[in-house]
Amino acid sequence: MAVLLREDLEPWQRLNVTAFLVSGLGTDLPEVVGEPYADADGTPYLPMFRQPVLVFEASKETLTAAHGRALSRALPRSVFTSDLFATGNDRDNRAAVRAVPADRLDLVGLAVYGPRNAVDKVTKGARMHP
Repeated sequence: MAVLLREDLEPWQRLNVTAFLVSGLGTDLPEVVGEPYADADGTPYLPMFRQPVLVFEASKETLTAAHGRALSRALPRSVFTSDLFATGNDRDNRAAVRAVPADRLDLVGLAVYGPRNAVDKVTKGARMHP
């Protein structure tokens, strides 16, 4: 699993975008989610991903290229566009993405899941988030 964030985002935006992006992977790909947790008292906790999520940052151009590579490889993906910062609900979020052709999306974040070599190719040119 990898998340690519546009390098010019504010810190709060990076966290927010990452949280939104990975939620899509967990809901559509049940194999990435582990078993529920419990502490010694038996208090239950929600399951989490089975594997680490690598977080990268990249320029707008690199993010756009990564999106194209993810599409061409048909990898499961989620996107966050700059328009979503101005919406306040899921319906408006989906409408904002639907209104723009794939090659014109103003991407600020992308999450992908797949075999390591394919994800590595998608994230080519990005650098690990500091």
